[in-house]
Amino acid sequence: MIEPAIREARIADVESVLPLVEEFVTSFAVDRDAFRTSFQKLIVDDSALVLVAETGGSLVGYCLGFVHGTFYANGPVAWLEEIMVQAEHRRSGLGGRLMEAFEAWAKQKGAILSALSTRRAARFYEAIGYEESATYYRRLL
Repeated sequence: MIEPAIREARIADVESVLPLVEEFVTSFAVDRDAFRTSFQKLIVDDSALVLVAETGGSLVGYCLGFVHGTFYANGPVAWLEEIMVQAEHRRSGLGGRLMEAFEAWAKQKGAILSALSTRRAARFYEAIGYEESATYYRRLL
């Protein structure tokens, strides 16, 4: 089996990332045109990172995260917005490799912590060293 490569997304990946996003999303319906527009903007945004996991010429996972300034942490922090690995590639270490690559990028950007919210993958994040810290609230605008 070929070891999946973790790399930054390119514009040519847009149509391959779309089905992964559609599989990831549970709270919203993916608007394909809005996705394409966002993808094009995010892959060139210096405060954002879109990574993909590629094996055998196919994308099997992705993550999207940001680094932004804060007052409370005395500087930048990283926020992982989305991470998705196809079901047949889970428990292979691929999610951990995506997280390691995201954390390395965030550290390079000066972030002192990485945070995220999850409703389905708490055990995964605990297994790679994350700890529960806060409660997540939201309000649709």
